[in-house]
Amino acid sequence: MSVATNLLRLPPLPSTKDLIRLYKLRALRQLSQNFLLDERITDKIVRAAGLIHDHIVCEVGPGPGSITRSIIRKAPKKLIVVEKDPRFLPTLELLQEACSNHLELDIQIGDIREYNFESGFAETPKQCWHDHPPPLNLIGNLPFNVSTNLIIRWLKSVSERKSAWAFGRTKMTLTFQKEVAERMVATVTHKQRCRLSVMCQLWCDVKHKFTIPGRAFLPKPDVDVGVVTLTPLSNPLVKLPFDLVERVIRHVFNMRQKASRRGGACLFPPELREELGLKLFRIADTDYRARPFEITTEEFARLCYSYASLCNEYPEIQDYDFRAPKKKVFVAGEE
Repeated sequence: MSVATNLLRLPPLPSTKDLIRLYKLRALRQLSQNFLLDERITDKIVRAAGLIHDHIVCEVGPGPGSITRSIIRKAPKKLIVVEKDPRFLPTLELLQEACSNHLELDIQIGDIREYNFESGFAETPKQCWHDHPPPLNLIGNLPFNVSTNLIIRWLKSVSERKSAWAFGRTKMTLTFQKEVAERMVATVTHKQRCRLSVMCQLWCDVKHKFTIPGRAFLPKPDVDVGVVTLTPLSNPLVKLPFDLVERVIRHVFNMRQKASRRGGACLFPPELREELGLKLFRIADTDYRARPFEITTEEFARLCYSYASLCNEYPEIQDYDFRAPKKKVFVAGEE
């Protein structure tokens, strides 16, 4: 029997379901909690992450520790779990004690959005971006109420090669509402194609690995759940400031069913809108009549470079926001 197989063997433990009963844990709606108790499914999620043996793994929102057990069985070098809800500390400490002879389990109680990955992964040597992904993995059953916000934050870190991506192209294996997962991988003309699709695909290779039926969770959510892997691209399709890219894509998708020029033109003040709205698409060699979901990810990258070029030519457009309240003009004699 191999060393790796030996590392998977833990002392007998109460099931996660039994621990939930023992500690009287219930999923809190305000934290968008849903427990996944089927070990076959948690094992499948971890398998979707690929090889994690001897890696450093950060699990986001472990809750009572179902996926945590599946990760432990794959014998990573170190497992960091970041959990916002302190009620789960006893169940996580039980796992920490059980695996103490095999690997380091570091329990962090706090918000993942505030976790310092560069400190947690400090023992991992930084790799060249064009090398293979480093021996680091992010895995998590994300609460629905933070999942989209969190992936946008992490895409920004990917683009800037900071946080968990200061060490190289760290891979992510995460759960989302099925509809969100479908949006992330949606290709040109797909009904789910949206801003999130383009943002993910500009910087990552995105795969919707499989769907978990809602009935597998406790309590059962109203939707099914998609498991998605994201691997940062060695050559991202755009190398511009994240906020500029997000701005262009958000404006173009602002009028999803209209010609893309309509939304793109709102990047510019009214007096320049007609001229620069057309110029934006002409420089990018992209059809301004196409609807946003008909534009390829590569074409969106070109539109971002086109907008950056126009910002250099017309510096006054950089801070323009068509949604900003209009300043009231006061006329002499008015009260």
